[in-house]
Amino acid sequence: MNTPTFAQKIISFNKSLKLTAKLPPHIAVMNPFAENPKALETSSKFYRKFYNDHQTRKLILGINPGRFGAGITGIPFTDSKRMREFCGLDIEGIQTYELSAVFVYDVIEAYGGAEAFYQDIYISSVCPLGFVIRDGRGREKNYNYYDSKVMQEAVTPFIIESIETQLEFGIDRSVGFCMGSGKNFKFLNVLNKEKKFFDKIIPLEHPRYVMQYKLKSKELYVDKYLRALNGGL
Repeated sequence: MNTPTFAQKIISFNKSLKLTAKLPPHIAVMNPFAENPKALETSSKFYRKFYNDHQTRKLILGINPGRFGAGITGIPFTDSKRMREFCGLDIEGIQTYELSAVFVYDVIEAYGGAEAFYQDIYISSVCPLGFVIRDGRGREKNYNYYDSKVMQEAVTPFIIESIETQLEFGIDRSVGFCMGSGKNFKFLNVLNKEKKFFDKIIPLEHPRYVMQYKLKSKELYVDKYLRALNGGL
């Protein structure tokens, strides 16, 4: 019996994602793999293209999927524009733009391009499913797993199980990387001390923070990512 590839493990994981925890009022789960057939189809093509091997990779954990990145493509920090331009894949009839994806693909290009980057790195999220909150008019906006204590406590068992499952894909556990040096890192670092996912976790500024507040210094943050990923931070 052949050992499943890294890609097969990711695709199987994505297909199996299901959150049964009781969430606070007005908050709904966003599961692109269950709700959007194109997300599962396209992300599966992506993983077969870049992860069809048994390589050991470093893990970067973001917060949770957003509506216009992974919520559409099924691939963290990858909107349809960058997926087409840098990964050579297309979602027919879909045009999305995510600010965080711009920064991440600047890092990927500086690293040597998508093939080189994804050969060494696997990007996921602390919580692999996203959330939306509806206002009084029924409009939706992104919601993070740590935005309330009740929410965080509700999804923590799911987060632990998800991270432990992904570590079995073939992850280098000597060091993990956290996108989000504030609340996301604080939560993950505490959890890591208890669960021993990694020997250490290095916090990195979240791509959206860089693009919104530190755009003039963007190249400094790209360099910081590269140094960290190459073991120099």
